[in-house]
Amino acid sequence: MTVGVGTTTTFAEQLEERGVSRRTFLKFCGAIAVMVGLSETQAPKVAQALEEGTASGKLQPVVWLELASCSGCTESLAQAQTPDVATIVLELISLNYSETLSAAAGWSLEQARKDTIAQGNYLCVIEGAVTRGWDGNGLRIAGEKGTDIVSETCRDAVAVIAAGSCAVDGGWVAAYPNPSNACGVKEYLTSQGITTPVINLPACPCNPEWIVAVLVDYLLMDRLPELDSKGMPTLIYGESIHDNCQRRGHFENGEFVYQFGSVEEQKGYCLYAMGCKGPQTYSHCPVTRWNDKTSWCVEAGAPCIGCASADPGRTEHNWVDLMTPFLKRHRDMRIGDKHFQALPIAAGVAGVIAVAVGIHAIGMKANGRFAGPPIERIKEYDAKKAKAAGQEVDETPITKPEALEMEKQREAGEKGGDE
Repeated sequence: MTVGVGTTTTFAEQLEERGVSRRTFLKFCGAIAVMVGLSETQAPKVAQALEEGTASGKLQPVVWLELASCSGCTESLAQAQTPDVATIVLELISLNYSETLSAAAGWSLEQARKDTIAQGNYLCVIEGAVTRGWDGNGLRIAGEKGTDIVSETCRDAVAVIAAGSCAVDGGWVAAYPNPSNACGVKEYLTSQGITTPVINLPACPCNPEWIVAVLVDYLLMDRLPELDSKGMPTLIYGESIHDNCQRRGHFENGEFVYQFGSVEEQKGYCLYAMGCKGPQTYSHCPVTRWNDKTSWCVEAGAPCIGCASADPGRTEHNWVDLMTPFLKRHRDMRIGDKHFQALPIAAGVAGVIAVAVGIHAIGMKANGRFAGPPIERIKEYDAKKAKAAGQEVDETPITKPEALEMEKQREAGEKGGDE
């Protein structure tokens, strides 16, 4: 799948053979330019870099490891039915090893990985969680422990790209109760003392254009992209989905969908009330979209389920545990194996408090204490003023009913005086 020195056809010709026009390729390069912090007018520069990388082999080869996952990120990459530009770019210029996509198998495939490692100057893309349970035997590849393969491949890589949420913080694989003791790539490498930089690209699945953007950024700038505190590229994960959502106007107007199949849903109202996690999820999904920019979750009518949320340093904060149930506004609370929603618990607590207050009121009434505590007959300041004027002052406290009766008499006297 790798194209390099000695190739008989140009990169442009190979794209054309795959049904990709020059115009489509430049449009793709413009989108990549924006993702790496350049103007869209820099599309020709990106295109030139990719073409020269193909001819010279300048773009580092990629080893793609498939760990504990559903292969959804590979499926997003492959797009077997309608391959997009990102797929073709990755297949033609960079992908040296992929267990799922390679035609080779067995010894020859594993030898390709080892040869790439020996040659050096390569990037490692990892899809799926690292399973540490059972002494690393939760996943075995070609007779080796998955954990050993991860350590061997990542130790000397230029950088590691954790593609998809499972690779970032364990995702579905590390969700409660996590029997395989799965974790994200960064957490595992840190535990092994491996300091190779890790670029986290969470989402379920990861968008292949984001992977290409990271590769192009490295090719053009000879550096890794700017990362935030969680190791995510700021230009891809710097804005919330809510910031760029096509339905945000309905949110601002207070127009929400409360039931699927309703008139509000037909009108395309905001899905926040249906559990949409867009406001707390940071990702470029509404801009990049999927399937050659055809659509994305919310545009297709589904609420965002927060799959791009991640906390690489805390496996127990994986997006599945934090965001489920997907179609409710609040996450589940757990007591042992029991799951509860916050709102029913709050309603139950409020009910208990209401009953307790009612019982207390009945007891107060029965004991004759419902009138409340004593009330001062006259304000302290007024009493001092009256005493200074030589007037007699009655400071005996009164009850609340007596105070109310005195207030009625005062108001009646004022009314009679007005008449």
